[in-house]
Amino acid sequence: MRVLVACEYSGAVRDAFIRRGHDAMSCDLLPTDSPGPHYQGDVRDVLDDSWDMLIGFPPCTDLAVSGARHFAAKGAARQDAALDFVRLLMCAPVERIAIENPVSVISSRIRKPDQIIQPWMFGHGQTKATCIWLQNLPPLTPTDVVSGREQRVHLMPPSPDRWKLRSATFPGIAEAMADQWGNTDHPVQLQLA
Repeated sequence: MRVLVACEYSGAVRDAFIRRGHDAMSCDLLPTDSPGPHYQGDVRDVLDDSWDMLIGFPPCTDLAVSGARHFAAKGAARQDAALDFVRLLMCAPVERIAIENPVSVISSRIRKPDQIIQPWMFGHGQTKATCIWLQNLPPLTPTDVVSGREQRVHLMPPSPDRWKLRSATFPGIAEAMADQWGNTDHPVQLQLA
């Protein structure tokens, strides 16, 4: 299966699919953190290249409710542009689509997510509510529920790389995506508001 992982510089999800024999490529404006198939540039350049699956991680800077106190200062145009980008990914010419973002205005301005997951459901002892919007893919099933849970991601101290560390996909979630979505025929239709 050909899998496009949009807005991913880490290569975590891309590499999980490659390990299972899929033709996967990440795409981001940033260079990839790990060697592998990666298009450094705008996802619009490769969106129409006959993909079987799109997993999108649109930037949350202008979407996440954790930054709501900054929305007014940024202006409505930035948030509207971020939402238009989410809509572009949701309406891509790809049969299977998953869009991932933290709790955000996507839920109120486009539609509610199909699922909310936590890292502790996939072998990591942290909390970080993550929404997933699905088209022709089933919700992820927890693989390794961890009892000890902390807000490590939320409580990270300020640093130049804090944004990058906070946005990284947990390996257990990447593995679950590849395992569970790598061979699926479960139709779940995505609806735009």
